[in-house]
Amino acid sequence: MRPDGQFLLTRRPDGKIYSGYWEFPGGKVEKNESLLHALDRELQEELGIQIRRADPWVTRVFTYAHATVRLHFFRVVEWEGRLIPRENQGLSWQWPHQVEVSPVLPANGPVLQALLLPPVYAITRATEMGIEPALKQIEQALQNGLKLLQIREKQMTKDLLREFSKQVLSLARTYQARVLINSDATLAREIGADGVHFTSSQLMALSCRPDLGYGWCGASCHNLEELFMAEQLGLDFVVLGPVQPTLSHPELSPLGWRKLASLIRDYSLPVYALGGLRREDLPIAQEMGAHGIAMMRGNV
Repeated sequence: MRPDGQFLLTRRPDGKIYSGYWEFPGGKVEKNESLLHALDRELQEELGIQIRRADPWVTRVFTYAHATVRLHFFRVVEWEGRLIPRENQGLSWQWPHQVEVSPVLPANGPVLQALLLPPVYAITRATEMGIEPALKQIEQALQNGLKLLQIREKQMTKDLLREFSKQVLSLARTYQARVLINSDATLAREIGADGVHFTSSQLMALSCRPDLGYGWCGASCHNLEELFMAEQLGLDFVVLGPVQPTLSHPELSPLGWRKLASLIRDYSLPVYALGGLRREDLPIAQEMGAHGIAMMRGNV
């Protein structure tokens, strides 16, 4: 991945199964080989580059007609060497929101969707700080590049929440950002929000992914059982925490980074780490396997 958000796709050469299809570079793990070593070896063999930094990301299982594969994705953000198509494969840098090459291998559809998620997920706290100061803070964050925001105001009256949400959505549209509504799918649909974020209790009560007819579905998780449920329902992403002590959930014991990493190892959905975090915690969150960080009080 380049710093501007573009990512590399390669076209499978003639003579290979699915020749002509586009995919993410990589290859098979050999016996007694670590995932990271396999990735480094494959990228040297295929592209002539050596990894300097690669963060674990999501793991997807996909069944083709000829085989079932387990795909361990890493985000390679630093490397040495010049990209060379050593196996006569095509190379193309693409934007997540506008993939211009086709056909793409079927297993990669959900991964391309996940790449649309930005690294920072902000959460409102207008009840705590006041609506006008909150709107000013949100607009400043949008000006600074924020692209994903959750409206979470559990103490607001329905009418006030509706009006506040409409104001936030109007601001977000100006900056091409997405807005999700916490808990209330009806309100999200009514005002044309970009999706809904379910609480952990709502998540555990679901029997299937809600047919909202639009947008993103996220959920809050705190343990393996909730992570498993979100995965089985096919949600788009989860928020996991608290990682550190947090004012919004003082009754929950913090997970810490090691526990978070163990919970999401080989997990199939993008995960935002949450709880007492600031923007400077983003690199360690991604090193632990998280997609990014979610923040209520951090400087976004």
